[in-house]
Amino acid sequence: MAAADSGAATVKAPRTPTRRFEARRNAIIASAVAEINVKGVRGMTLGDVAARLDLVPTGVIYYFKNKEELAAACFARAIDRFNELIDAGLAAGTDERARLRAFVDAYFEFKRQAALGEAEQIAVFNDVRALNSEPVSEAYVAMFRHARELLTGPPGAELPRLDRNARTHLLLSELFWSVAWLVMTDVQDYGRVSRRMGSILADGLVPAGLAWPAFEIPRLTRDEDPSAEASAELFLRAATALINEEGYHGASVERISARLNVSKGAFYHHNETKDDLVVACFERTCETMWRAIRAAEAEGGSGLKVLAQASAALVHHQMTGNLPLLRTSALTTVPKSINAHLVRQFDRISMRFASILSDGIADGSVRPVDVNIAAQMITAMINASAELNFWSPGLAPETAAAHYVRPLFEGLLSPVAPDA
Repeated sequence: MAAADSGAATVKAPRTPTRRFEARRNAIIASAVAEINVKGVRGMTLGDVAARLDLVPTGVIYYFKNKEELAAACFARAIDRFNELIDAGLAAGTDERARLRAFVDAYFEFKRQAALGEAEQIAVFNDVRALNSEPVSEAYVAMFRHARELLTGPPGAELPRLDRNARTHLLLSELFWSVAWLVMTDVQDYGRVSRRMGSILADGLVPAGLAWPAFEIPRLTRDEDPSAEASAELFLRAATALINEEGYHGASVERISARLNVSKGAFYHHNETKDDLVVACFERTCETMWRAIRAAEAEGGSGLKVLAQASAALVHHQMTGNLPLLRTSALTTVPKSINAHLVRQFDRISMRFASILSDGIADGSVRPVDVNIAAQMITAMINASAELNFWSPGLAPETAAAHYVRPLFEGLLSPVAPDA
């Protein structure tokens, strides 16, 4: 019935955004992406976003009512881009190897274009959970399920859901982590990186036919005194958990203290500053990683055995204990004043991984690969285990080596380990 017949007021259709409106909105998103990728979601401010565009903050609010809405738009755009990359992989057909190759190639070609200014940069997903946006979370989970279609297993030997989840989390995490080390690579070499990383993802590090080494998981924790309710150790645990969940800026003094149900005064009784506590968290993570490496080296064996044992120990430690490792991806939002010191420590660990990989190539337990890329991939796998319980529910710490660590070493296209 017509509005005139019913007496109802005429409802005007929403105005189509003008080209100028869309251009300004896109510019604001691009500015916010740059801020998020340096400072994280919690560290981004509308003022800083506006300043990049010579605007006042109210100029941003005209397009996005608050910081959370703007951040959600940034992540939505990143998710859309990743879905396009996944589609490029799936378009390669039914061959799993071809799909994986096409997806990885599409990702690094996109990163090449973005580095040259030929494509828009996207927000990194390091602290997407800090936004706490249900629409973004739902879109991200849908993207994860989409990516899971890349890894189905061969006909007649399809991967169980648990393994598909673990391997999909590993695949995406390897690409997410690459932003941390691609800065050391010439843009013209991104295709070369894609081929080498794609080879490791598909076929792993272990030569064909070589048996998986047997080893025990060493204990990495030290006996702590649990007596003091607000001890320095408890602050380390709380800060590490918060940084893992919400990034450097999300782990404020107030939030750390609230998690322990203590006052800010108690915080400053045990810690000079927040940054001192953050550095201590990173240093304890490095100490734990070195402990795993040295324990595996002390036991001896091939380069493969040392790497596999150290990696399995660290993943097991991350999944079982109340002394979590700090996600190294949190480094991306740490202030420059302390970032360089921390990056050097993690670089030393990556160099040791590369050295052990070289030992493995020399003794025949590791196939010839780019040891620098492989070392970063091992670091990424350990780093991503902080969220493994969420993406692969039901995976027990005792079997994480078989379902999660081993697929990196034997390839994402390898069959499920017989003892898994």
